[in-house]
Amino acid sequence: MIQDPLADRLEVGIELYFANASDRLLMSGDHMRADYDEVGVMKQYATDSGVPSNIIFLDHAGLSTYESMWRAKELYGAERVLIVTQKYHLYRALYVAQELGLDAYGVSADLRPYRGQILREAREVVARVKDF
Repeated sequence: MIQDPLADRLEVGIELYFANASDRLLMSGDHMRADYDEVGVMKQYATDSGVPSNIIFLDHAGLSTYESMWRAKELYGAERVLIVTQKYHLYRALYVAQELGLDAYGVSADLRPYRGQILREAREVVARVKDF
């Protein structure tokens, strides 16, 4: 089962794809264990929603925002990115992407209140210090 924040990111990303905001999707997430394939589940969600499999690219080692943005640029050749994430995280994602030289834009995927949001926001404060 996909957690609400991740499902909302996927929903918004899929909507943007069908609105022609992008011609491909790069899904970044954790797949460091054989029994946990976050990006595979994300891809299945998108293909079940009608997104063609061949336009979905998977970053299996997206364990941090910095790593995901670096890999988007250096491994996937991205120059311009449309980042879809929750608002609390969007500021840092845009900062990291722009510092890496990406032409970056963001869209908030806050479609509902989320359980555990206080913990996510506290973690974000620490992550902002690290990335700065």
